[in-house]
Amino acid sequence: MKERRVITKALGEQYRKASKKQKGAILDQVVESTGYTRCYARFMLRNHGRRVEVQPGVILEGDRRVARRRQYAPRYGPAVVKALTRVWEILECICGKRLVRALPEVVPRLVAFKELRVSKTVQRDLLRLSASTIDRLLKPQRARYTLKARGRTKPGTLLKHQVPVRTFAEWDDAQPGCFEMDLVGHDAGVGAGDYCQTLDLTDVATGWSEQVAVLNKAEKWVFEGIQAIRDRLPFPLRALDSDNGAEFINHHLVRYCTRERLTFTRSRPYRKNDTCYVEQKNWSVVRRFVGYARYESHAARQVLNELYSTLREYVNFFLPSQKLQEKIRDGGHVTRRHDPAKTPYARVLQSPHVDPAVKRRLTAHYQTLNPAALYRRIRTLQKKLDTLAAPRPTPRAHPKIEFTAFVPKRRGKGNGGGNARPRPSSRPLVRRSGRTPAEPYPPPRSPRSYARSKARSRTKTRSALE
Repeated sequence: MKERRVITKALGEQYRKASKKQKGAILDQVVESTGYTRCYARFMLRNHGRRVEVQPGVILEGDRRVARRRQYAPRYGPAVVKALTRVWEILECICGKRLVRALPEVVPRLVAFKELRVSKTVQRDLLRLSASTIDRLLKPQRARYTLKARGRTKPGTLLKHQVPVRTFAEWDDAQPGCFEMDLVGHDAGVGAGDYCQTLDLTDVATGWSEQVAVLNKAEKWVFEGIQAIRDRLPFPLRALDSDNGAEFINHHLVRYCTRERLTFTRSRPYRKNDTCYVEQKNWSVVRRFVGYARYESHAARQVLNELYSTLREYVNFFLPSQKLQEKIRDGGHVTRRHDPAKTPYARVLQSPHVDPAVKRRLTAHYQTLNPAALYRRIRTLQKKLDTLAAPRPTPRAHPKIEFTAFVPKRRGKGNGGGNARPRPSSRPLVRRSGRTPAEPYPPPRSPRSYARSKARSRTKTRSALE
């Protein structure tokens, strides 16, 4: 590149002063020497090293090594950004690919309910935005939000041989009504004691999700939660898939599924990706709207259920989601392709397996919903829930057990060869160099026997040398 710049700078002045025929010859020489395309070589010779006097005493010299970004006038003004931010906050700060699919449905509805007061021009600009433009306009507001998640699952051992295993790759023929279920604990990071749990059910085909709060992991409350969710589903329940926890794998639920002719399957132990559909909702619905505080009381459970009844309409009717269609792995690079973002309500309307009467009933209910009012109701219940959070219990520290043994030690020379007395020592009894803990040191010998053995050894050595 350095040699190319030298050639361009050397021939640039000559090129600008040459005739048309001479310019062609110089251009052929530069193309052959540098490998530039003819159009780019002409551009470089015309501009590199060119000196322009912009005003008396101020001269600019062209240098293609310095990139100058072209300045564009902003296409969307502050009114569009303000309206977009308002819609984005009402829809719980979703990404641009999901928001661009929700704007044609949500913007007219907010304007009809007088939650968004904008002109016709701003409305047209909002519907003309692309996903990348939305992300660029919302970048300053998006940088303020960040959270971390954590979870806990304890597998059970009951009836595993009677409940077949089903992985995430076996849902190709899923129809509306096949649900994955999981429990989310509200324990503030300490698993001691009883605390509220959220039973989360997510439909694999449509993404329709339902949540209900229970007092603890007892199979009685979990079973009642499953029945409560089944009664309010818009379409019939066909199958249940869970993890290996004892709250799901029990005789009561197995008998119920057998009697009601429901397909009951489970995931592989310690494979969270087998229930990836409900695991995603554990974060996007439960953790984002409820958080990680600890809830133990009946009042907190009641407020949680009120919050979930509002979230049911807010999430299923107004928040679009994407489904993974294809994943291609090429060495270390993974390419994922998703379908266009749609709300669970829209997926239910497009499904041929749902009764038309159910679709008409959902459409009539959808026409009465105000997303901004639902959002305000959610915020009110969240503030009420914060006042009911229990203090985080302090885990008890286990006392350290220190073992001190009495190890017999040899006395010094002042003992006169007497028997050794046991002394307390903080050193544990360990086996070393063939000595047992019962006799860590050999018994002491008297001075007479020591002198006699020493004299005998000298005599033997002398006779051997002779």
